[in-house]
Amino acid sequence: MSLPALKPTILPVLLIEDEPAVMAYVQAALERSGYPVVCCDSGVEALRLLTNGSFLGVVSDMRTPGGVDGGQVHAWIARHRPDLSSKIVFITGDIANEETVATLRETGAPCVEKPFRVQQFIDVVQQTMGKAQ
Repeated sequence: MSLPALKPTILPVLLIEDEPAVMAYVQAALERSGYPVVCCDSGVEALRLLTNGSFLGVVSDMRTPGGVDGGQVHAWIARHRPDLSSKIVFITGDIANEETVATLRETGAPCVEKPFRVQQFIDVVQQTMGKAQ
């Protein structure tokens, strides 16, 4: 008797975005490209999810409410989830902000500037996390 082949578990992408319209747009783009998505709207919520959850990678807005921004999420991941530290993509509409530029320089993480085209965004996600299964 043969056992049924187990499908590999497809890990979701954690999406951190506080603007509902942008969250819906990015979630739809990822899901249409084959990436399951878990959404949250703050860095605090993201850290809670990252503490126990398994993720393929993280897409994070640079600016999130609740006192924990994208750079702080990246720093937490580097300390506590090093397996994910090279699988973070930032999205921001604030590329001219000095703090944002400094964070991007420090982390080395790719950043896609809002507004962006879906294909441009998905290309960066694929380069960072690999193609969806």
